[in-house]
Amino acid sequence: MSSARDIILARIAVSSEPTAEYNAIERTYQTKGTLDQNEKLDLFVERLIEYGTGVHRCPASEIAATIAGRLSEGRGGSIAVPKDIPGEWLPAGFQFLPDHELSYDQLECCDGVVTGCAVAIAETGTIILDGTAAQGRRALTLLPDYHLCVVFESQIFETVPEAVQVLSQAKSRPLTLISGPSATADIEMTRIQGVHGPRFMDVVLVSL
Repeated sequence: MSSARDIILARIAVSSEPTAEYNAIERTYQTKGTLDQNEKLDLFVERLIEYGTGVHRCPASEIAATIAGRLSEGRGGSIAVPKDIPGEWLPAGFQFLPDHELSYDQLECCDGVVTGCAVAIAETGTIILDGTAAQGRRALTLLPDYHLCVVFESQIFETVPEAVQVLSQAKSRPLTLISGPSATADIEMTRIQGVHGPRFMDVVLVSL
């Protein structure tokens, strides 16, 4: 006999399959960007800065040097990284801890984390992680107090629909959507950072 969990998951699987009625819905919203490359990048940077994210642009050959510069400004210490992060990203002189199933306590004790991303959205200033190459599991970017994310210009799309289309193959994986440092406000509108994730964030934006 199937468990209640199996029944619920089976119903979700059936309901998530597109129906003829769903496919027939007219979609008149914007599905493609209209900005040129420079305008798209400027919009992305503008959104990140609005959210309180540091933005540091560099060519691919200077990723490690740029990361070193950020970690040298008080972000150093023990830095967690995905176990498959490219070695050429990591500068010498810092303590990097590859995530070979680090415990939650170990992750919380790390001073920060360095990852890549899957895609980014200029319109909303959102970075999306899907757990694939150079990104690690969700806990890796939720528990440390500082997140440095490497984003390549080629990974940036102007609109949400464009990014969703690229991520369509990742629908079975949990996604982490990041729009600046974690922040929330209480009923008196007092802003508090770090409630649901890192309080501080930097983006290394790598040129094509």
